[in-house]
Amino acid sequence: MSPPATPVDDQGLALHHVGVRFGGLVALDDVSLRVPPGRVVGVIGPNGAGKTTLFNVVCGFVRPTEGSLTLDGRPFRPRPHDLTRLGIARTLQGVGLFAGLTVLENVVAGASHTARAGFAAALFGLPRSDRDESRLRARALNLLAELGIDKHADAAPGTLPYAVRKRVALARALIARPRLLLLDEPAGGLGADDVAELADLVRALPDRADGCAVLLVEHHMDLVMSVCHDLVVLDFGKVIAAGAPESIRDDPRVTEAYLGADVPVEGSTP
Repeated sequence: MSPPATPVDDQGLALHHVGVRFGGLVALDDVSLRVPPGRVVGVIGPNGAGKTTLFNVVCGFVRPTEGSLTLDGRPFRPRPHDLTRLGIARTLQGVGLFAGLTVLENVVAGASHTARAGFAAALFGLPRSDRDESRLRARALNLLAELGIDKHADAAPGTLPYAVRKRVALARALIARPRLLLLDEPAGGLGADDVAELADLVRALPDRADGCAVLLVEHHMDLVMSVCHDLVVLDFGKVIAAGAPESIRDDPRVTEAYLGADVPVEGSTP
């Protein structure tokens, strides 16, 4: 008998009442959120709000001390080296490219785990390994062309502008055709024009032929407001607001968290 189908409402990544404590420091407190298929979900908050800790929990760098994670309704205990096997890719705050490889080789490296040839075939240069390498190089070149950086395929990453290296890192994450893409501060270090181009790229991700859900941890408000379907706002490790960007923009609790001002809530006593 085949297992029952996973309910649609359970599909995707979910955090359930997650808490993280480092000794006496509470980094996350009772955090719940969902990243359904085909959605871009942003996590925002002031410095020290817990965004990086949340990202590290999802990536498996940090174990929650409370709560749980699920993927398609099933228990999910992430480990960094298992993410790609599960269809999850990530970019980190730094570009993290391999200095000794070309741009094309860096992108191909992001999909090496999907190659059908085994380790022995790759080691001894057997034909099956050659076919896999040709297939991956072609896919990598197509991705570089989609991102407008194919002319840099043979360049060393260190010779390129930072904005181009960011795109290379994104291509390396996308080559494995992930179901879920984790983006950690992708706008960091980018100018206004580059952020606008990044927004176009992120908006298009769920609509790709191999479209994926996106969890975006970011402090650049213009970016998250323009690309996200849903937002979760953290402050001192707690969720203080969640919903559509237009509702978050007008939430006085969010204004207070960012500006540090006492903003009256409708219906409260002045």
